[in-house]
Amino acid sequence: MSIQVFGLAVSRGIAIGRAVLVASSRLDVAHYFVEPQAVEPEAERLRAALAAVANELSGMQDELPEDAPAELSALLDVHLMLLRDEALYAATRQWIVERRYNAEWALSAQLEVLARQFDEMEDVYLRERKADLEQVVERVLRALDEGRRPAAERAAERAARSDPGDRPETPLILVAGDISPADMLQFKQSVFVGFVTDVGGTASHTAIVARSMDIPAVVGARDASRVVRTDDWVIVDGDGGLVILNPSPIVLEEYRYRQRQSELERERLARLRNTPAVTLDGHAISLQANIEMPDDARVALEAGAVGVGLFRSEFLFMNRDGQLPGEDEQYEAYRTAVLAMRGLPVTIRTVDVGADKPLDGLSLSELRHEHQLNPALGLRAIRWSLAEPSMFRQQLRAILRASAHGPVRILLPMVGQLSEARQALEHLARARHQLTDAGRRFGYATLGLMVEVPAAAISLRSLLPLFDFVSIGTNDLVQYTLAIDRADEAVAHLYDPWNPAVLHLLGQTIETARQAGKDVSVCGEMAGDPAFTGVLLGMGLRSFSMHPARIATVKQSILRADLGHARRAVAEVLSSDDPQGCARRLGLTALPS
Repeated sequence: MSIQVFGLAVSRGIAIGRAVLVASSRLDVAHYFVEPQAVEPEAERLRAALAAVANELSGMQDELPEDAPAELSALLDVHLMLLRDEALYAATRQWIVERRYNAEWALSAQLEVLARQFDEMEDVYLRERKADLEQVVERVLRALDEGRRPAAERAAERAARSDPGDRPETPLILVAGDISPADMLQFKQSVFVGFVTDVGGTASHTAIVARSMDIPAVVGARDASRVVRTDDWVIVDGDGGLVILNPSPIVLEEYRYRQRQSELERERLARLRNTPAVTLDGHAISLQANIEMPDDARVALEAGAVGVGLFRSEFLFMNRDGQLPGEDEQYEAYRTAVLAMRGLPVTIRTVDVGADKPLDGLSLSELRHEHQLNPALGLRAIRWSLAEPSMFRQQLRAILRASAHGPVRILLPMVGQLSEARQALEHLARARHQLTDAGRRFGYATLGLMVEVPAAAISLRSLLPLFDFVSIGTNDLVQYTLAIDRADEAVAHLYDPWNPAVLHLLGQTIETARQAGKDVSVCGEMAGDPAFTGVLLGMGLRSFSMHPARIATVKQSILRADLGHARRAVAEVLSSDDPQGCARRLGLTALPS
């Protein structure tokens, strides 16, 4: 009988195949008491397992292929940080010493304690790190049970062994409670065509890796791993967040048709790579890419980007056990990206830590203490940089040195006040003087304002004389305008980019910048969503920056757009109580094929 399971759509597309189940290793943990004389050997067994897993993950990281998604290395860093946290070992050892629990039982007991603490955290980023802790513990439990190999390796081997002759013709869908990045590394290339997990959100590891691998995935499907049986036929609808088990022949044929159409659409969009983004009435539009790591610049260029509109430099600062990158290391990273873009502009945002991107290197207890207040409204982004002037000038010097190798633009995040902008300019001037005094070669980098808070949008006229260009971060602009944390499940449904207040602020910002003769772009999620392309064009936007994978889709919308019509229609959209419905009715969100 066909069964439908709903979850979160995190990676688009349709996958159809046979189910391969990976069960949680915590389901069969041994529980027994150890003798007093065995307490210290049991504690040593735990330490050895932690070290063995850390060595295994370090080895995997060292052997990552050059074309591996950058996210995988970053996620392995998180797991290594947890494994090397002395607090985790000490607390687990206490269960062994005081209760005389065996190592597996003690580790499971400590996991439950920490899981409850994570659940009580207000910081969304830290709450989601509970999944990292669970995955690390599962891997240590497997190491404690000698002779057992990682779950992904066993699953792939079972799949290959089940029917070797049919394997190329029988795609496989992985179904699990959760999937660690280390397990995902062990999947043989092209074995699994889709993923389904019981837990996880849009920022979970499975979601991140699935998107980077361009594989359909549904997470947060609750009981999927309990209702799916090995070898069941499974449809993963990565567009609608739906998993269908044992579909009827009619449903199976319908999804196979959709799958073929999706594949044809991808092939057709790929042919647009070298096509200039020009509207029907002849207006050229700039489509740039958002990147996290220097090597992502190559991917951006291959996707047809005409520049990097947002280099999120904070990813160079994360997962480093508190050891921040020095000036020379940052310079090499920025230089790599600049050279990879072959003369196209690279916009480097100064470090934006805080909120969902804290620096790590602290113990779990220190992290909890450090982030118990609301980080989204605290010391983050430009506020943190101004509070750490030595670090800030170090980064500015590195960026200026990289600008000698190609066009570079510096972008300041979350500026909300004129005083912050003036302080940043003073630091930039001092950084230039320091490089001159040291005889270091550097270029001229233009300076940009990132509009993310309503205060910056409202007071833009007074800020603009200090800046060369403007970039709008719509993710935070929506969040701060509506006072909605989009990662909070209780209020996420209220996070609405179509809210009239958001659209008015957006339109006002674009118009004010254009009137002042300043270049303006949008680099948030709205830029990569074709539903907003026509509206943004009508507001006067001529520069978009997005994930490289979204460039072809947005370019298609631009090629079908008429700027004159968009300009006339957007006025009606902005005056409507239902902007989304109005935009759809006027053809701004659903342009004809």
